[in-house]
Amino acid sequence: MEKITFRPDGEDPVDFFVLEQTRIGGYNYILVTDFEEGDGEALILKDISADGEPESLFTIVSDDVELQAVAEVFENMLDDVEFVDGE
Repeated sequence: MEKITFRPDGEDPVDFFVLEQTRIGGYNYILVTDFEEGDGEALILKDISADGEPESLFTIVSDDVELQAVAEVFENMLDDVEFVDGE
């Protein structure tokens, strides 16, 4: 499983493990988790950088409609993944 490191502005680097990636509507999305094995917290991140930029700029998908649509795509791609609302 690929491990990536995010470097938020002014914060300590954070490592995530990439479970899957897809492209929808011209945007790249990645499904990441904080643990390499077992159950962990998962996030769906959207790459909002322009095509051709040397570094990607990711944001957490928080819009409910977009989140539901992308989550369904990832659930279909991965047999053993089910998203549970964390609220």
